[in-house]
Amino acid sequence: MTSRSVVVERRIAASVDRVWDALTDVEGSQHVLSGVERVEKLTEGAFGVGTRWRETRRMFGKEATEEMRVTASEPPRRFVVEADSHGTHYVSEFVLRADGPETTTVRMTFSGSTPGGVAGLLAKVLGPIGERAVAKAVAKDLADVAAAVEGQRGA
Repeated sequence: MTSRSVVVERRIAASVDRVWDALTDVEGSQHVLSGVERVEKLTEGAFGVGTRWRETRRMFGKEATEEMRVTASEPPRRFVVEADSHGTHYVSEFVLRADGPETTTVRMTFSGSTPGGVAGLLAKVLGPIGERAVAKAVAKDLADVAAAVEGQRGA
């Protein structure tokens, strides 16, 4: 099993609850995250373990749709989303830390693993150039979340 990961942190001027709500609003994500073109929620109910959706993004000039599933949820501190595509298993872990009543640090770790060595999409997505592209996309997502929640009060 070969695995590679990218870690990005972002400090956001909003409460942990406000940031959690923005990050876990599956249906609203296409309106917050500029990198997301479409979202189709596949399960009913509130965000939590078992929540599934299809998310369409444009990566490396091509549209890609992946089915995502929540495999861990510890509101409002941590959640994990997993997906499988082209023989690669992807894990995105979000950890939220309150740095004050209106400041939150989000740490997102994106990893991909494939049995039997780096192959196909994994090499493209998480090779040295791909790692930078993924880090840039994750940083943009977190910047979009920050823009959506900073300055809003309440939670």
